[in-house]
Amino acid sequence: MSERDTTEMLLDLLDLDGEPEARTEEDIFTGRSPIQPRQRVFGGQVLGQSVVAASRTVSGDRPIHSLHGYFLRPGDALKPITFGVQRLRDGRSFSARRVHAYQNGEPIMSLIASFQAPAEGIEHQEPMPPGIPDPETLPSSADILGRVDDPLAQDWAYNRPFDVRYVEPPIYFPTPELARQHTARNTVWLKTTGPMPDDQALHRAALAYASDYTILESTLRRHGLPWTTPGLSVASLDHAMWWHRPVRVDEWLLYVQTSPSASGARGLGTGRIYNRAGDLVASVAQEGMVRLPHPPA
Repeated sequence: MSERDTTEMLLDLLDLDGEPEARTEEDIFTGRSPIQPRQRVFGGQVLGQSVVAASRTVSGDRPIHSLHGYFLRPGDALKPITFGVQRLRDGRSFSARRVHAYQNGEPIMSLIASFQAPAEGIEHQEPMPPGIPDPETLPSSADILGRVDDPLAQDWAYNRPFDVRYVEPPIYFPTPELARQHTARNTVWLKTTGPMPDDQALHRAALAYASDYTILESTLRRHGLPWTTPGLSVASLDHAMWWHRPVRVDEWLLYVQTSPSASGARGLGTGRIYNRAGDLVASVAQEGMVRLPHPPA
């Protein structure tokens, strides 16, 4: 796909069918998925679509500020996804929504999201790490994977709506550095491949989509595991996200990721997302299943 095509694909994915129905038990929306090599729905897509569904039932002056959700079942990319939104509460400053994403009558994701009217108060943030190279100096996924004769590699190289550029060498394949360093850190620049409309709700939903990219790679780096490790099985289990400040996903964002722990065939990844000016715009935490056919002794 071209850059325009991939951005239009993202906008199409986030343009759910259905209208809010305040007098019903649940507001119902329907989403679709792009054709992809593994036929499995990307978890970030369901996150982003859930944010859109919930946002449509909340006043436009209350943007989403947090979500907490669980991935319950793999999604089938060949089937539509139904999103049921329950209006839990609308207070003076905050609104809460529960979202279930369904396929075949069973939930594939369950989450609760909170929205807040703008307010003033105390402010501080963890500073952006120093010495990070500019994204323009780093290779894109297409530069790295474009010549790999594999359907999944081609999909990552050309069909993703975000340009992802690694600060450290990527972990697609085994490298001497990956085998030697074993650091629980992963850092990427990312932005949409094309411009997005001036709609903060849409930008926050798109950031939820992108937040599922690479978040568990800090866990894999800590153990020197590339994605091509034979028998490696990785799946997202839950996801939490907080939006701190307004954000534009069509401008470069730095995603700084670390893994504080791995145990019980699970790894925890945490992330901080900065804009280019150094403002901390969002934080992320995700635990994922990480299984090997022969676990280390």
